Amino acid sequence: DQPHVSDPQVMVEFENGNFNFTFLNPENVSEFSMTLFKGHEKKEICAFHLSQERVISKSNVTYCQTQNSTSSTTFILKNLERKHIDVYTYCLDIFLPPPYIDCCLKETYLYVQDKEDCFSLGLMSWIIIGLIIFAISCVCCVVACCLRNKNQKSESNSHEYNSEYMPMAAVNAAKKPRI
Repeated sequence: DQPHVSDPQVMVEFENGNFNFTFLNPENVSEFSMTLFKGHEKKEICAFHLSQERVISKSNVTYCQTQNSTSSTTFILKNLERKHIDVYTYCLDIFLPPPYIDCCLKETYLYVQDKEDCFSLGLMSWIIIGLIIFAISCVCCVVACCLRNKNQKSESNSHEYNSEYMPMAAVNAAKKPRI
């Protein structure tokens, strides 16, 4: 049997805040490597090597993990930030059986929205709402104070010591309780 590289179908999924890049393992192959590169300069960030003797996973960054099953290999990118936006390339190297095959399967552009941007936009809107509520409260307090002072002046003018209804007797006006 000759090694067979099927139509390179790479499935990219976003699940639980992680990006999963899953591809099928080559058929009839006893030793192969899968590598994930970042950027146009193809900086290796994650690799997986399968041979008859052992399985080796290698990661040059903290945000990449490798997961393998009998039928597929998955690179999991976790805790991504804006600085991780780039082109990601997946390459397959088949070692056994001969002949040696080296092929790059696919390139995917990955865009990550920065978490801080979302937080700062939410925080900014709450600050603006708080300032508007504070301004409305201040205006209401000023209006209430003005109305109170106006009522006090009109109450003091309406209670004279000698009322026109009782011209003969001098009576002190009853004081109303103030709120």
